[in-house]
Amino acid sequence: MRQENEKILIVDDEPNIRTILSRHLTKVGHPCTIAENAQRAMDLLETDPHGLVITDIRMPGRDGVWLLQAVKARWPDTAVLMITALDDSQIAINCLKLGAYDYLIKPLHLEEVTLATQSALEKRHLVIENKSYQEELETKVIERTAKLQDALDALELNYDNTLEALVAALDAREHETGNHSKRVAQYTVLLSDSLGIPDTDRQEIYRGAFLHDIGKIGVSDIILLKPGKLTAEEWDEMRRHPSIGYDILKQIGFLGAAVKMVFSHHERFDGQGYPKGLRGEEIPLGARIFSVADAFDTMTTDRPYRKALTAQAARDEILRCSGSQFDPRVVETFLKITEKDWQEVQKKIANRHPQR
Repeated sequence: MRQENEKILIVDDEPNIRTILSRHLTKVGHPCTIAENAQRAMDLLETDPHGLVITDIRMPGRDGVWLLQAVKARWPDTAVLMITALDDSQIAINCLKLGAYDYLIKPLHLEEVTLATQSALEKRHLVIENKSYQEELETKVIERTAKLQDALDALELNYDNTLEALVAALDAREHETGNHSKRVAQYTVLLSDSLGIPDTDRQEIYRGAFLHDIGKIGVSDIILLKPGKLTAEEWDEMRRHPSIGYDILKQIGFLGAAVKMVFSHHERFDGQGYPKGLRGEEIPLGARIFSVADAFDTMTTDRPYRKALTAQAARDEILRCSGSQFDPRVVETFLKITEKDWQEVQKKIANRHPQR
């Protein structure tokens, strides 16, 4: 592949060499510019970029090695050929490590000059084409990644909307609990904030709290809505809902840690919970936070079998169960949250989801 019309800059302190090279390369199709030293060469390149620089190594003042480094630093795609005397061949070889394409040994043979010139320019164009291809490829990857992310975001939003509809239906099914799932999810976020949970984890914790009872979809209405006490067999059936919820959600990849919360939200700090009897920090942190928030909401909400407790009575009961049902560190943080903070969350939920 011949690269015609590429400009070549010839740099040599010997006028005869500049003239011979310039005339020869012009005949084979390359316009040439000449410079008598390295600094002049840099001045010419600043105003008129060239595809190839052919430079002598030994010149008065700044030599060809300095020029090579300066050109590669300023125009990395410009090819450079070095001209050297036989006894400078080791210097020329070192120049290859600095980015020179090749070197020519004096006395120069014009056919070798022609071949070296064409080869250097061909390599230059291959490098430029490859770089252009890589940039184009990177642009396409960025564009397609953005489109994929948009699609994933849309899919995630659809999942969220679908799951929110399921939870709303579940809350409506257990109409006495009102907006329990939304409320306890917001309580869990408030408690997570107070514990200093990173923002990146808070969304997972919110989702886990919001979806905690999704498994009750698989529990019979007779058991779920029974006004009296459950029998032992009915309790066994009710205790299946964390596992049912896990099975429903485990295929939804973006939920991640939220699924583990759903599975373990009835575990107790002392290991007496279900379904696995996990103890202490074996229980995911999100589930330990949730259990305190859930207990507070349950106790401060009217139920068919009792009236709501006061916030202070609920706080006293949670403190009593610290270390047994609840993580003491979470309880300690819970007790520092004011009743006003809880009421603010309740107002937000009520405004977004008015009772019908």
